[in-house]
Amino acid sequence: MFEDWQERIKKNPQVYKGLLWDVNTSNLNDDDWQRMKLFVVHRVVELGDTSDWYAIFKLYGGFDGVREAIKQIRSVLHPRNESFVRLVFDLKKEDLICYERKRLRELHLNS
Repeated sequence: MFEDWQERIKKNPQVYKGLLWDVNTSNLNDDDWQRMKLFVVHRVVELGDTSDWYAIFKLYGGFDGVREAIKQIRSVLHPRNESFVRLVFDLKKEDLICYERKRLRELHLNS
């Protein structure tokens, strides 16, 4: 789906500021964006559109960098979004920390 990401990031895409409604993005520097990496990637996975995906590819090390960040998301993803990232980034459920946390929570609640 994102085969053209290297060409698209040359156009300097930006994450839609409305996606980060609870963050004052006007004063963020590169270090701030790096500290917020998992938060921003999670928001894009859950709510972003195609241009937001290209923006995080530019911010966080391309396709592979975003793939690694997705694996580290701790908040449970909506099943539709989990399926999407697994398909696009060729991930197994077990690769995702959020899946493992959900599985452990279900085991705990059902015991």
